[in-house]
Amino acid sequence: MTAFILVAGAHTGGWIWQKVAARLRESGAEVHPVTLTGMGEQALAAGPETDLETHVRDLLRLIDQVDEAEVVMVGHCYGMYPVLGAADLRPERIARIVSMDAGMPQDGDQALSLLPEPALRERLSGPSGADGDEWRVSPPPLDEWHRWGSVEGLSPAELSRLADRAVAQPARTLTQPLLLSGAVFELPVTGVLCTANGSSIAVVEDLVGLGDPRFRMLSDPRVSFLELDTGHWPMLSRADDVAEVLLRAAAGEGHRVAAAGSEQPSHLRPFLMDVPERPRERVGRIDLHLPDALPADGSRWPAVVFVHGGPVHPDVRPTPRDWPAFVGYGRLVAGMGVVGVTLDHRLHDLGDFGQAAEDVNEAIDLVRADPRVDGTRVAIWFFSAGGLLSADWLAAPPPWLRCVAATYPVLAPPPNWGRVDPRFRPVDAVCAAGRLPIVLTRAELDRAEIAVTVDEFLAVAKECGADVEVIDVPLGRHGFETTDRTEQAVRAVEQAVRAVVGHVRG
Repeated sequence: MTAFILVAGAHTGGWIWQKVAARLRESGAEVHPVTLTGMGEQALAAGPETDLETHVRDLLRLIDQVDEAEVVMVGHCYGMYPVLGAADLRPERIARIVSMDAGMPQDGDQALSLLPEPALRERLSGPSGADGDEWRVSPPPLDEWHRWGSVEGLSPAELSRLADRAVAQPARTLTQPLLLSGAVFELPVTGVLCTANGSSIAVVEDLVGLGDPRFRMLSDPRVSFLELDTGHWPMLSRADDVAEVLLRAAAGEGHRVAAAGSEQPSHLRPFLMDVPERPRERVGRIDLHLPDALPADGSRWPAVVFVHGGPVHPDVRPTPRDWPAFVGYGRLVAGMGVVGVTLDHRLHDLGDFGQAAEDVNEAIDLVRADPRVDGTRVAIWFFSAGGLLSADWLAAPPPWLRCVAATYPVLAPPPNWGRVDPRFRPVDAVCAAGRLPIVLTRAELDRAEIAVTVDEFLAVAKECGADVEVIDVPLGRHGFETTDRTEQAVRAVEQAVRAVVGHVRG
């Protein structure tokens, strides 16, 4: 028989697993929903000294009391920190770890990164942030739970219950670093991904395919993945399905992700069109794809700046400006008498959008200062998660900006991207764009967590009368320029390029 140890996320306790536990027990499993020290009915047992190690010890005591030979530990959100800490000290007792819509923290990581408020993270990370009267972190009010994760699938009653039963989290559980010897990473792991919260198997495959060393472990044969089409609290919104996937996980089921290099990653496949080479100059972090010659009338070239998405680890090679899609776009516009600018910016992590924006600004300043470029005729074209960087330009478009373009863009941070600065929300900025032309290319089969942000953006743009041209790619996928060599995809690229070039040349 299998024994499940269920550990909830921040501000909650064992009560949150009530329905899941009942379904698992009906299957014959032994189930232990855990309320950690300081959480739920254990709140009075906590004090300022309550920390992550306290919660690890809670789980160690429970593991040592379980008689079943096969123990499956399930961690949701913050719960993964004490789960990994305890499993690392009792690896011989653990058959499998299940990450329920949570990451895989590493040695030295702090759960502080889960907090969506930058100011609170900064205050708690200070020298005395978890001391004195502020040794507990209050739960969010009812109308702010969505900032901690998608509330998709929760009824109003369930959301109210979540908010009503939530308790303050001992701050040291968030600030104390997780200590791991590495033994835990020899255990089988199943990740349960909640797609409405921005996670999916497709996202995992893309992260691994990029060659990012942080995600290499996700392709380990001992790691599998299952999906749930719901938000961040599946134990409340889809209890029966959670019980089912936990039983499947315990049985070793799930999707395995191929290791990077086992096949050509999608972002390095050839561009969907054969485009003639053009003169190319490299200056710092930018490349200039140049037309053949300056106009005969002595005028200067317009420019289109292509902004990649991410996050992309700094060690990934080749870097984005050398990826076939961006080289292809640069050559395409250069062939039409416009300078195509590709660049590498420092969006290495979800907290890096600010420095990525600085890199884009610096690149644009450099391009506009080039004596061959007409600095009054520039367009900026954003891709994928780079779409969030369009917010600044939509909120206050300068007079020289002739067009903003976006292709399969993220236009609002998904719920599980809590570390993204609220400044980067194009859905909130579009109404300030006035009559700035916006060219948006939408892939029909894009990931649901991205498509919903595009729909929200277009709804807001319609309400405020923004000038948006939508170009659809039938049956197109995310990154269709290197994955879908179809006539529809080619036509969409050609239409988008003509539209953007028309705006900067007009």
